[in-house]
Parts: sequence; structure tokens; C-alpha cells
Amino acid sequence: MLLAVPGQMAIAQGFPPLPTQKPPPLGAGGPGPQAAAPGKPGAPAAPVPGGTGRMLSSGTGFVVAPGRAVTNAHVIDDCRSVRVRNAAGADLPARVLRADRDRDLALVEVPENAGPPLAFRRNQGLRRGEGVVTYGFPLAGLLSSGPTLTTGEISALAGLSDNQGQFQISAPVQPGNSGGPLLDMAGQVVGVVVSKLNAQRVAQRTGDIPQNVNFAVKGSEALEFLRAAGVQPRLAEGAPRGAAEVGEVAHPSTLFMRCMG
Repeated sequence: MLLAVPGQMAIAQGFPPLPTQKPPPLGAGGPGPQAAAPGKPGAPAAPVPGGTGRMLSSGTGFVVAPGRAVTNAHVIDDCRSVRVRNAAGADLPARVLRADRDRDLALVEVPENAGPPLAFRRNQGLRRGEGVVTYGFPLAGLLSSGPTLTTGEISALAGLSDNQGQFQISAPVQPGNSGGPLLDMAGQVVGVVVSKLNAQRVAQRTGDIPQNVNFAVKGSEALEFLRAAGVQPRLAEGAPRGAAEVGEVAHPSTLFMRCMG
């Protein structure tokens, strides 16, 4: 399922054999714990202060250059407008500049005070077993209103059905994590969180419950997308840190994304 927060989570499809379609987005998170109607990207909601209209769904994004942020394309699909909340709590307007639905990435214009850009890892050649951190806003309205950090590893160097544009990761993710940064243990971007395998559907088909099978768009794919749009993200190499320190790096640059209808 894709990771913006709709009330229902889609599943990996096509079992058996292995699914040939990508998992549904980690979906758009509705503004509260009420489940969305089937097929809808979020739950009905009251008007949101500071925005226009109603919040249809939510996800995560992060600043990649002054005035530019990245998220998943499925987070901003069918939105009449997009709003972001930064680490300082400011509610800010945003505008979609470009979307690549094959990669499931979108470039968003944000005010230059939205946050400092995160650096991408210069060497994007990750290995299985490398530690990674996710940072984002899962299950908005149900869990903490603040960001959530999870840790895990690179499990495989390809995604569902051998998708070479994605990693499989063990870090837990939920609807609403869509579009958030996947960071290495130096606090550099190595991917964009995008989807998870639907454990319930897989269990129905195989009789076994998969654990921690989640996916992220590779950082190399995100860099190609951004450079094609004229954005030159900062590249860096750094020393390993603790997960808490990585979260401190990500915090001022990570945005709560709201899809308004």
C-alpha cells in the first residue's frame, strides 16, 4: 500500500505468484481516526484552520533545496491545493511543480522559510543490511501530531516484483509516512518512503503474515528526478550518528503535507 494516509491500506496484489503491480500507496492519512470510504484517499473532515476547503488526506515531504520540497506523487494527486506545516508549526502554502507517477515522486514549491534542505548521500551505492531511519507523520489524527522516527535496515536492493527503482526496507512505516525521507545513519537522504506490503492480503493468500516488508524510492531515482527539474540538491558524506541524532538532522527539514479539497 502506498503511504499517504487514506483510511484503508491497500495491499500487495497478485498472490500467488508474487504481485506484478506495485503496492498501494502508504496512503493519505485522513485528518482523524475515522476510516475513509472505500476508494477514497482520506476521511471526511471539517475545514482546517489556516487552509482552504477540507483536508482530504495527508502525507510527508522534505525540503531538498531553498523553496523546493519533494514528496510522493500519490500524496498530491487530486488536490485542489496543498498546505504544509513545518517544524516551527507554521502553516504554509505549497504548489506542485512537477510529478513523475512512474517513480511516484513530486516536486513542490514551498516558502523559503519552510526549512533547511536535507543533503543527499553522495555515494548512493547502498548495501543490504545498512541501517536506515524514517521520519514522517503516520496516521495523522490517530497517533502523535508530531513526527515519528523509526529505524531498520536495507533488506533488498529492489522493490516489489524486482522493481530496480526501489529498496525494500525493514523500518516500520504506516499510512502518512508517504513522501518522507529515508536517511542513512549519517543523516543523509538515501530514499523516499513510498509503500508497504499489505500483510492482511498476503496472509489471506499464503497463510503467513509478512513482517516489516516496506519500500522506498531509491535516492538515485530522486536525484535524477530533481536534476531533470533543474534542482541541484546538496550532496554530502558524513560520519555515523545515533538514530536520535539523525532525527535531529531530519526534524527541521521534514514537512507535514496536507491535500486540500
